[in-house]
Amino acid sequence: MANLIEITDPADARLADYLKLRETTLRRRLEHEGGLFIAEGSKIIRRAVEAGYQPRSFMLAERWLPELADLLDVTEAPVYVVSEEIAEQATGFHVHRGALASMHRHPRWTVEDLLDAQRLVVCEDIVDHTNVGA
Repeated sequence: MANLIEITDPADARLADYLKLRETTLRRRLEHEGGLFIAEGSKIIRRAVEAGYQPRSFMLAERWLPELADLLDVTEAPVYVVSEEIAEQATGFHVHRGALASMHRHPRWTVEDLLDAQRLVVCEDIVDHTNVGA
């Protein structure tokens, strides 16, 4: 059963993973040092979970609960239910896909893992990785 928690304050400490995501330096610190990444939108969240990534928490507007109900019912991660205004105030941008999830990254690959891989993609000089594949 989903652990639904209503949040009405954008500065609530439980939303720390989602605060000021527009600020690249803060987002990079969260992603690199914290071993986390943020999945945006129900399709991306679902694909990340199906790929084996473990959610740390979810932040979504109430209207997105039915679309993610099956996934939320089988997770132990807290589900922070917020208004769209609170989501925008917390993240620093309009969350137009309505749902965010803080996900644990898989452990980094070793050089040996990379040498044994069938495919390897190298992308240089990427300023904002969120635009890759856009």
